Order: sequence, then C-alpha cells, then structure tokens
Amino acid sequence: MTTRIRDVMSAHTTSVEPMTSVSQAARLMRERDVGDVLVAYDCDLFGVLTDRDIVLRGVAEGHDPEATTVGSLCTRPPLVTLDPDDTTDHAVALMREHAVRRLPVVEHGGCPVGVVSLGDLAAEEDPHSALADISRATPTH
Repeated sequence: MTTRIRDVMSAHTTSVEPMTSVSQAARLMRERDVGDVLVAYDCDLFGVLTDRDIVLRGVAEGHDPEATTVGSLCTRPPLVTLDPDDTTDHAVALMREHAVRRLPVVEHGGCPVGVVSLGDLAAEEDPHSALADISRATPTH
C-alpha cells in the first residue's frame, strides 16, 4: 500500500517572516520543540531555517542572532518540496538525493501546509526502528 505524505507529515508547522530575528526564531523552536521553521509571507514559501542553519551559518560565522534575520540565513529557493499527494517513497528518494532530513510540504503553487521529517518517515516505514523510537520519545530538556 502506498502511503501519501499528507498521512505522515506534521501539519502544525511553525512559520516566521523573513525579517524575524534569528534569536526570536530560535526561541520559537525551543517553545514548540521543533528543529526548523518555515520562512514565509502568508502563502509564499521563502525558505527553511533549521537549528543547524542557526549554528553553522549564524553563530559559527559570528553573526549577532538579535540583529541577523532568518531571511539571511535560511535555505532559499530552489527548495526541494513535496506535495501532500506525493508518496513516502518519493520523499525518501528526495531526502537521499539532496541529503536533507526535512522537506516542506506545499500545495497550490507553493503554499506551505506542513513538513515531513526523516523521523516521520521512519515511524511510518519501520515503526520498530531506533529512529522511529527516538522520533516518538518525549524530549528531555
């Protein structure tokens, strides 16, 4: 049976506008216990900012997180995205090809509606795998 992205994606995504400060985005990630935020204007996906982007492109490069905007650090188009009707097999193939752990899910010409992560796919494809167990575990921070 083919599984569609809409059945495994996280639909409750966190979005910020490009002019949001990196420190504000990091606090939002902590509050919502997520590793990424979509950077968007309403229904227009501008980019994706991950916790890794903040560390490697921001902090490690000496940028002030209060003065630096997410729009200047996020991964920008061309972005690899999925449609809600794509299959999980297609998502796995894209993640392998592009060496990414998360993919935005968009519809209607780019309107962000969710994110699918490696953990989401692991839980669907092999619910007894270590990655699936880790993805379901309650954070310990």
